[in-house]
Amino acid sequence: MSEHLDPPAPAAAGVLAPADPRGPDARGERNATLERITDRVLAARPPDGHWTGELSSSALSTATAVIALALVGRRRPRPTLDALVRNGVAWLVGSANADGGWGDTTDSPSNVSTTALCWAALAIAGGDEAGQRAAVERARDWMLRAAGSLEPRPLARAISRRYGKDRTFSVPILTVLALAGLLGTDNAEGRVPARGRNGGSGMIGSGRIGSGWRHVPQLPFELAAVPPAFYRWLRLPVVSYALPALIAIGQARHRQRPTRNPLARLARRAARRRTLRRLEAIQPRGGGFLEAAPLTSFVVMSLVAAGEAAHPVTDRGVAFLARSVRADGSWPIDTNLATWATTLSVNALARRRDWRERIGPRGCAALRRWLLDQQYRERHVYTDAAPGGWAWTDLPGGVPDADDTPGALLALHALGADDAEHRRAAYAGIGWLVDLQNGDGGIPTFCRGWGALPFDRSSPDLTAHTLRAWTAWRAALPGRLRLRTERATRRAVRFLERAQRADGAWIPLWFGNQGAPDDANPVYGTARVLEGLAALPDAEAPLAAEARAARWLVGAQGSDGGWGGAPGVPPSIEETAVAVSALATVGRLARRAGGPELDAAIDAGVRWLIDATGGGRHAAPKPIGLYFAKLWYSETLYPWIFALGAFTSLRPGSR
Repeated sequence: MSEHLDPPAPAAAGVLAPADPRGPDARGERNATLERITDRVLAARPPDGHWTGELSSSALSTATAVIALALVGRRRPRPTLDALVRNGVAWLVGSANADGGWGDTTDSPSNVSTTALCWAALAIAGGDEAGQRAAVERARDWMLRAAGSLEPRPLARAISRRYGKDRTFSVPILTVLALAGLLGTDNAEGRVPARGRNGGSGMIGSGRIGSGWRHVPQLPFELAAVPPAFYRWLRLPVVSYALPALIAIGQARHRQRPTRNPLARLARRAARRRTLRRLEAIQPRGGGFLEAAPLTSFVVMSLVAAGEAAHPVTDRGVAFLARSVRADGSWPIDTNLATWATTLSVNALARRRDWRERIGPRGCAALRRWLLDQQYRERHVYTDAAPGGWAWTDLPGGVPDADDTPGALLALHALGADDAEHRRAAYAGIGWLVDLQNGDGGIPTFCRGWGALPFDRSSPDLTAHTLRAWTAWRAALPGRLRLRTERATRRAVRFLERAQRADGAWIPLWFGNQGAPDDANPVYGTARVLEGLAALPDAEAPLAAEARAARWLVGAQGSDGGWGGAPGVPPSIEETAVAVSALATVGRLARRAGGPELDAAIDAGVRWLIDATGGGRHAAPKPIGLYFAKLWYSETLYPWIFALGAFTSLRPGSR
């Protein structure tokens, strides 16, 4: 098909009109499906409110919460904590996979990190119920198969190998294993595990140093006493959002197994109180770091191990966990993705000609007001991000980032207010993204150039999303900001050209696929970059890169018309929808004679979506999200919103 996807000559802007060999009846079926999906997305929003969605329950979150609450409960007994622990344990036992392990969601294959945490949670929680004892033994057997040995060194290697250089999650998981007595003959404070060397006891006892802590790397928590402006030069072994874990876990490791280096020991002792004050200062008022149960739980359990079970940060973290538990005893990976779900919904709806009428004037005004209120207007307390960005949630634990900020800017542009407050917010958001741009021209997630770890590096999907926002607002920007944005756009395009794989695909940072090689999702990445490039004028677009990407995306389509995260991977609504949306949006790829392969791919993808959703009547979410550091989740709204974006990307006349 290369003859039809070579870079075309520039032409007037337009969007692709997929061929429809089935005639008027097929078009009517598309229209009916679109209407049902639109109704479902609109129904998920309260009157004059915003979208919130619902994240899947998480075995990883539930395990870490159980551990944190059980350890606090042993130091400061409370019946309410005991009940939360019991209910969480019951949910874990009931949600184990048939192979004895756990994945992050109930629809995820078992993995070594989540299974290790669940194993540790059951060990620490204790209990003599037959089902729980059986679950512990099956988890132990699974870990033995995965790690090859349950001796401390190979077990620690298996965890570290999953995350590579990034210690953001490997060190917390190793900390949990040390607390449970699963990395040596002694547990966190010296008591021999009651169920034997690898059964775990979770008892915190005599205060003696535990041998398992030798396998937990010491995080340099003392560096948290340094002003944030210096972090990018300190080469911290965790990413920007993980400062709370750096402090709490570093202090736990220092208390349990202090370094023999007298200077380092003295420096850490001197920094202990100061960094605890810093931890208290950066804790959100709701108590939840990033609104995430895992990070908050890691902080709480580490403070207990550091001798700070009564610290205010511990109390607020426990309160957050108690508030965020679900009725079935589980915890989600995060409280909500309200800002992200809202901007995705608005931007998908905005491709409909009648979308404002469907939401109504009051609804549009409420959405504008709500989005404006979510913008950060002060420097962020622990990533040190400048004012101007948006986070994924409307709750206090969010952090401004380079995916939600472009999404919010695009939604505000679509909502169309043209007053001084609206313009100020847009200019601040555009400038925030320009200032975030790395030296290589790409856009990182949270902080410019903090380090070389994945979530502080430039990312193709975030860069492409930013391009869409810059391009949408460019004509309205004041002179100097417009010039800066145009220069930043050229640099971002060059980054994307360099980041493209030889086969034409791009690998995203924030979304993966559990069934694809290396958990990557080149379908999502390629589709999102194509959508970003589609926003550019013809003269600025890398036409050859677009054509290669489209060829790859068409080639990745399954024989049934759907797309998975990579060629040969089972299809999902989410991935099929983003692929259709991307191919239908890049109209310049079809503005020449021919292009039947492209038309046929879009048409087959639409047909697959109609069949998979029962004509817009049902849509089951799949674990598509690579949240951070290989944490998976699903979101109930994703298949609906993504499918809506696919259908509204088609030429209006075809609906």
